[in-house]
Amino acid sequence: MKRLLSLTLAAALLAALTLPAAAAEETQDARLTRVTALVKETLALDTGAYESFRGNLSEHLVPVWDLSWEADRRSLSVSALEDGTVVSFYRWEYDPSPDTARTFPAFPERAGEADRAAARAFLSRVLREGETVELQEMEGGLSLRTGGSSWSGTISLNGLPSPLHYSIRVENGQVEHFDRDVPEAATVGGVPAPDPAADPVQAGADLEKTLKLQLEYVLEGQRAVLRYVPDPAAHDFLVDAKTGELLDLTELEERLSQGSDLAAGRGASNAPTAKAEMATDEAGLTQVEQEGIRQLEGVLSPESLDKTLRSVSAYGLRGYALTGSAYAGQSGKDQEEERILATLRYARTDGGERLTRNITVDAKTGEVESVWSSAPYGREKPVTEEEALKKAQAFLKTLYPKRTLVLHPEDAAIMPLGTQERPDWKFTFVQAVNGLPFPGNAVQIAIDGADGSLYALSSNWDGAVVFDSADGLISMETAVSAWAGTYESLLAYRNVPQTLSKSDPVQAKLLEQGMEYYHALRLTYGLEQEEAYSGVDAKTGTPVREESKAFRTPLTYQDLSGSPAKADIEKLAEYGAGYQSGKFRPNKNLTQWDLVCLVSSLQGVALDPENAEKDSRDSAYYAAFRMGLLRVWERDDGAVLSRADAVRMLLNAAGYGPAARLSGIYTCSYTDKASIPAEDLGYAALAQALGMAEGTFAGTRTATRGEAASMLCRVLEREL
Repeated sequence: MKRLLSLTLAAALLAALTLPAAAAEETQDARLTRVTALVKETLALDTGAYESFRGNLSEHLVPVWDLSWEADRRSLSVSALEDGTVVSFYRWEYDPSPDTARTFPAFPERAGEADRAAARAFLSRVLREGETVELQEMEGGLSLRTGGSSWSGTISLNGLPSPLHYSIRVENGQVEHFDRDVPEAATVGGVPAPDPAADPVQAGADLEKTLKLQLEYVLEGQRAVLRYVPDPAAHDFLVDAKTGELLDLTELEERLSQGSDLAAGRGASNAPTAKAEMATDEAGLTQVEQEGIRQLEGVLSPESLDKTLRSVSAYGLRGYALTGSAYAGQSGKDQEEERILATLRYARTDGGERLTRNITVDAKTGEVESVWSSAPYGREKPVTEEEALKKAQAFLKTLYPKRTLVLHPEDAAIMPLGTQERPDWKFTFVQAVNGLPFPGNAVQIAIDGADGSLYALSSNWDGAVVFDSADGLISMETAVSAWAGTYESLLAYRNVPQTLSKSDPVQAKLLEQGMEYYHALRLTYGLEQEEAYSGVDAKTGTPVREESKAFRTPLTYQDLSGSPAKADIEKLAEYGAGYQSGKFRPNKNLTQWDLVCLVSSLQGVALDPENAEKDSRDSAYYAAFRMGLLRVWERDDGAVLSRADAVRMLLNAAGYGPAARLSGIYTCSYTDKASIPAEDLGYAALAQALGMAEGTFAGTRTATRGEAASMLCRVLEREL
């Protein structure tokens, strides 16, 4: 039957390809037939081994077909436009690799010419005229947790940068995954011609005039220094490369957002991470337990705290019922005693909708720490933003009478399409020092738009910060000039909202849905930084480079010179494996914790073995237990390991333990083989085969960190 279905589909494909072009309207099966044939031709697919096929259609701006082939232990999925343009590709086949190989990784093969050639050949099939890409390694550095070769980057249109992206993954010379952005699915109006008419020099000058900075304190360690930083309330601008028109991108995005359909209401919550409720056992208490319980001395009851909160009308608790409470300890800073916080939970129903309000207070003093609430989006807000601001200012003046606070503009947030208006008005107030803002100390407050009560409150405040003086500052003009020097004006295709036209069928559909604006590709000049800068030093006028926000912090060491393990340690570091410290200390005697810390970093989190906290240590040991490096009862953080210990633990983790423990089948050629104990002979032989030890096994000698790194490298280089 499956063979018959395959033949029937093939016949249908041939028949569809011979249909006259003037056919009035294609049926769904004819459309699917045509798209399937185009995709198979584009990708040169041989689908004869698959046992079932299905095609699903979705349509937003343009039709997109999801084609899927399946068989026992294999599947193939392709998304494509109506004209056969491939949007995504995913191939899956059952992997018979044993679980041990997946638990303990191996070095993946670097992207060789075979993989690159396969990627280039695939891209040459799926990219359209005028589209080009460069094979760029995926961000985040090399990974031990995935095999194959991966690339991602930007699709250039007509030789110019664009907002379109792609990614592709190849394994053993075969493309396993591909996806890309297509302008038809996200924008209207097509791709403009690549010929600019505006003067690029004038465009750059016009854009530089739009740059705005503000002077504020920025935290560096425990000291706040003055810096000119981008004004968060400033708008972003582009210059139309055809007309030279200055485009206010922020305003256009706001129009796009305001014109979108509003989705159904959904609740909002500003709740911080929940903490476990406190529980105590009153029977058979130890001294330690009694000391812990004494921390609750002087703690007020929920009823007492509730009464205090209800006496303050700003909390808006009229009509709310107290539904629960939770008490939890909060560790103090430095030598401060642990505090006990109480969270009181309130709820009420209004018009069939459930509203909640949660207030966290100091359980002994009743001082409010934070407030968070939830209410449906899209509710009426009779309280205006101006009225809400006045209420927020009055409340903060009462709550923090000794703090000097100023309203701080937030980054312009464009509401995602299809979201309704929040039920509250949000404001951020920051500390003012010498008349200048310091966003490092801030209070976030929200006022309920329905009744003007306190909807949310949170504070991030450090009273130990030392502030730089406000003397010897450069002028705003000098700062803006230095800031402009970090940019250059670049010609590129960019997504810019444009007004919709009824004359275009796709845009007409969006107009019918209530939209007035939608994104379109537009040839524009825009300011771009080759390197990221955060602002300008307010005293020297030097642009301050932004700290790296890489996916993974690179591991680098300054103490590897002369070490035989230097190349191996650096190879591990490329994959994020090693110690999160500036020093590896390769000659240091290896402890059990050193090895656990090193091996657990294979899971993606490197630690500094000299400064890891208890929770981090426990997590690393847990990872080592799972990998089989050692058993729970063998934990001894400070135990010094011999070379035989290190070999045994690494081979056990890699899944070689059962084979290594077989007796009477191993031999080796070490110069000291006669002194190797029988129980270690299998491990020693496998270590020699893998290159973990050569010449002399020296199993009783204390291992070093450098030797452990080299041994680990040899295990990771094994072929799976």
